[in-house]
Amino acid sequence: MGKTIAQKIIDAHLVEGTPAPGSEIGLHIDQTLTQDATGTMAYLEYEAMGIPRVKTELSVAYIDHNTLQSGFMNADDHRFIRTIAKKIGVRYSRPGNGICHQVHLERFAKPGKTLIGSDSHTPTAGGIGCLAMGAGGLDVAVAMGGGAYYIPYPKMMLVRLSGALRPMVSAKDVILEVLRIMTVKGGVGKIIEYGGEGVKKLSVPQRATITNMGAELGATTSIFPSDEVTRAFLLAQGRPEDWVELSADADAVYDEVIDIDLSSLSPLAACPHSPDNVKPVRSLAMTKVDQVCIGSCTNSSYTDLMTVAAMLKGKTVCPEVSLAIAPGSRQVLTMLSENGALADLLNAGARILESACGPCIGMGQSPNSGGVSLRTFNRNFEGRSGTRDAGVYLVSPETAAASCLTGYITDPTTLPPVEGIRMPEHFAVNDNMVDLPAAEEEAASVEVLRGPNIKPLPTAKALTDEMSLPCLLKVGDNITTDHIMPAGSKILPYRSNIPHLAQYCFEVCDPDFPARAQAADGGFIVGGANYGQGSSREHAALVPLYLGIRAVIAKSFARIHKANLVNAGILPLEFEHADDYDKIELGHDLTLTGVLSGLDSGYVMLTDRTAGQVIPLLCQISPRQAEIIRAGGLLNYTRERAGR
Repeated sequence: MGKTIAQKIIDAHLVEGTPAPGSEIGLHIDQTLTQDATGTMAYLEYEAMGIPRVKTELSVAYIDHNTLQSGFMNADDHRFIRTIAKKIGVRYSRPGNGICHQVHLERFAKPGKTLIGSDSHTPTAGGIGCLAMGAGGLDVAVAMGGGAYYIPYPKMMLVRLSGALRPMVSAKDVILEVLRIMTVKGGVGKIIEYGGEGVKKLSVPQRATITNMGAELGATTSIFPSDEVTRAFLLAQGRPEDWVELSADADAVYDEVIDIDLSSLSPLAACPHSPDNVKPVRSLAMTKVDQVCIGSCTNSSYTDLMTVAAMLKGKTVCPEVSLAIAPGSRQVLTMLSENGALADLLNAGARILESACGPCIGMGQSPNSGGVSLRTFNRNFEGRSGTRDAGVYLVSPETAAASCLTGYITDPTTLPPVEGIRMPEHFAVNDNMVDLPAAEEEAASVEVLRGPNIKPLPTAKALTDEMSLPCLLKVGDNITTDHIMPAGSKILPYRSNIPHLAQYCFEVCDPDFPARAQAADGGFIVGGANYGQGSSREHAALVPLYLGIRAVIAKSFARIHKANLVNAGILPLEFEHADDYDKIELGHDLTLTGVLSGLDSGYVMLTDRTAGQVIPLLCQISPRQAEIIRAGGLLNYTRERAGR
């Protein structure tokens, strides 16, 4: 039986476990990346492990999230990351060099390699044939130290593409169609591979747009073949030696197959407040637009912005629309500047932001109250933009450009098509803003600089066989990490200060939760299905840990967040019968029994003493994760293993 692309890479990197459904496997990791919103914590965790030098082929620290320096906090974190990266052997991409996923795709990602990053959109590199996965910062720290990265062995799914995209229909419309079909829960436990003749018609940046938003499916990752298109991209980046051919065997077997005819697609939009709330753009034609933001790690490539520039050339943005554009990398911005496209954008009325995540992570450009914002981003969760009552729509660059001219959501296929935008034969390569680490013999003399905003890591309490604590919070389905630990310009600067972050935990759902949790001596959270979807931010586990949460009881969990809970030492439990969720209310006194034995047996009993009922719970974790929970989290577990 033949192998899929992902199976071939997994087989080549397998260090532990059996490659079979239901089994946990450990993978050797070739590359890691961090960004500054999660990186400070990841490097504090790496430092705590006591390993002097990273053991990966390549590790890169990017500064792209917390670039708004309205106080000392972000600048201090950047300085800490820069100095510790220099000391431990990590390359440092300076502020302004670009968004981690765009830069990594351009300069570092390689077909056939494994990559994990402390950002959920790390699968962007799957567009170049890399097995790239988002992970919690502690998992990344362990991988940098030479440890394996563990995942449940995923199912293999094929999205078979045929035909070719029509003019003004883009790769963003492809992934929105996949989200429409599969929903935000449809990819859980799966690797999504793209194949078929239609793949040959998609450039590497287009492929990366699709794999980037595969994170919104809940998928382990998404991946494309490495073919002649990939080879041409790497040659244009001056990296021809990094190319290897990689494709699925003709007789590869997939657990599920979806067929999509690219030529049948029309422009789509994800409507508020979920990436899978997808509708045709033409059905939204009378929707007035207040703001358009173009950029993010999803749609800020050279060809994306060249298309936008061509659509806006000689025209003026509607006076009632604010247009902001953030090029994905300094490479992209340089090329736009040199060929005149930047002037076309400026003359049309665009506001050019720095090459960073910016509005996507709530770092500025919040829309007006009750406003409609069209964004070429990957998430439109309620409040993520910084404006609670804004309606955020996720669209392609073509739809965004068309709409900022008319002032209404506009189907770009109703406009004259833009032609002649091709991938360049040579990109402008300049890596002078990626600092190399100190040589190993010089590392001891490097001083790691840290500011007063960097606080100690929270630690888990020892696990007991019985825990009697109140239900401190009850939330519904599809709770995101943005609900648990919001982003935005007011909160992101405190990513290395867990005590300060604690006051914002779950403020979108229940602003009284932090005070209630701090007044209690520990407690539980009860959640619905797909609890913890969204970003990889481990703060969504570390902050509840600081607030005394001992277990989260949910209908089901998103993959990365469940792993982050385990890594923090918080017990993730699931209802054996989903309707038992309805029986528990906020404030009920709950008792968990058989906790220690349940780590191995997979069953824990919950007694709701307020309602007088017994509810069976599942403890669906691996034997390795059970040991992590017993040790009080992954950091303690790693130290213990190193000691042995």
